[in-house]
Amino acid sequence: MKSHLLALALSGALALTAAPYSFAANDATVQSSTDYSQFVTKRQVVDQLLNDAVTAFKSPARVSHAGFTAKMPSNMEIVTNRLLEAYQLEPYRTDLLISAANAQIYNKNADRAISLFQQALSVAPEDVDLHAYLAVWQRFKGNQAESDKHMATLAKLNPGKAADIELIFTTVDRIVATPLKEKAAKGKLDDKGAIITLGYALNPDGSMHPILVERLETTLAMAKANPDALIVLTGGVPMNHKTEGKLMADWLIEKGISKDRIIEENYATSTVDNALFSSYALALHHIKHATIISSASHVRRGQTLFEIASWQTGPQNITFDTVSYPDKPLKELTTPNDDELLGIYRDALRTYGMWSYRSYPLESR
Repeated sequence: MKSHLLALALSGALALTAAPYSFAANDATVQSSTDYSQFVTKRQVVDQLLNDAVTAFKSPARVSHAGFTAKMPSNMEIVTNRLLEAYQLEPYRTDLLISAANAQIYNKNADRAISLFQQALSVAPEDVDLHAYLAVWQRFKGNQAESDKHMATLAKLNPGKAADIELIFTTVDRIVATPLKEKAAKGKLDDKGAIITLGYALNPDGSMHPILVERLETTLAMAKANPDALIVLTGGVPMNHKTEGKLMADWLIEKGISKDRIIEENYATSTVDNALFSSYALALHHIKHATIISSASHVRRGQTLFEIASWQTGPQNITFDTVSYPDKPLKELTTPNDDELLGIYRDALRTYGMWSYRSYPLESR
């Protein structure tokens, strides 16, 4: 009798792995070769589904576009579907729905993400993170009344978090409304100032991409014009046993910049990491103002994340501005497009501490 009931419990999960979730076989897609019928318990099926999600998430089949440097996995539909299959077996696991929704944010499908967040909210109507996510993504979609509704509920449940989300909105609005510039404002780095240069993925042979070299040319000019400014070089994705931070430092030193001015941050693998890891160096040196150098289509995201990171580490009165390497004509970037704005909001939440993936072993900012 017991084995009969277990078979019934698993039958729904096994059905979910059939045709509706099949994927075309190609090099850019991770295929599941798992036969779920070999597993005995529901827990084992869920664990394997989550392991399959991790495999898809970590697949090397990824793309990166100049300026928008976040690695965007091409297998997010598989990640989403595996998480939803697991949720069918464990419908109390709202973490699975939150992770699936955020996979859709990475897939640039905010509408489907909102639907999944709302589904999770029907299970946990007082979940503060769900109201925060829905406030953000409804705002992104232009549904201000819906965003306001979730903000009002969030303010009742957790006033502190509501204030933080409102501050994120204010910060993003101010930064996206600030015109991009190719040259630094004079006098900003006179006292306790820093130049922060964001890395860019290295070529397969470990050499620097031309976009990164252009960022360094901008850095060199600023470093010479501001001889007392600290220089933070952040980027740690290894390629051929080399990192962006180390190569950037070597390049500047060869051009005559003193190594005593340079801080190498060789561990960041994303813009979120750039901000979180570098903020400690800014705090240690009591920096009052920092200028962020990156590609024009990337600097607004960078500034947003550095400002949010500094809320926790300080210095509390630090200010930021940006200088852009024009990977595109600045006139074309006067207003961020939807992809850029989505990346700003997504990574703002991650920097703030709301992890995108929270379903072990798929756990990641």
